[in-house]
Amino acid sequence: MTSSNLFHYASFNTPEGTFSVAVDAAGSVVATAFGGKAALQGRLGRGVRVGDASGTDAARRQVQEWFRGKRREFSLGLSPRGTPFQRRVWAALRRIPCGQTRSYGEMARALGSSPRAVGRANATNPICLIVPCHRVIGSDGSLTGYAFGVRRKQRLLDIERA
Repeated sequence: MTSSNLFHYASFNTPEGTFSVAVDAAGSVVATAFGGKAALQGRLGRGVRVGDASGTDAARRQVQEWFRGKRREFSLGLSPRGTPFQRRVWAALRRIPCGQTRSYGEMARALGSSPRAVGRANATNPICLIVPCHRVIGSDGSLTGYAFGVRRKQRLLDIERA
């Protein structure tokens, strides 16, 4: 087992149910999920989890502050695993201001890509909420798919707009 696949994680309650976060040895967030251990493992891939919350305090605190309306942006180290294009899309997601949305087409134009490619990269975002993939919507304003359900996507947007 190498340190590159050794992650610490914690699961905790939020107004949207259980939320889980995994961090690497440097304390950077590598994955998050709505749900417990199994949901998080699905986003980590083959990473090995360590069953303690060591190093997750900052992420847990910031997520809880976000749900209480006391935080609009996250200031955490992030270390998502993905292709260079996926990382470009995920960086663009972080530039969408809290409470606002962008369409897949708008994202694609800004990145010089196609809406389909942006949609695929968005769907593979391993760090939900903190990397706000829920802020991307259809060109007609509809709430298109979200890994954790369209109803949850709507509630996350409602929290941000409150």
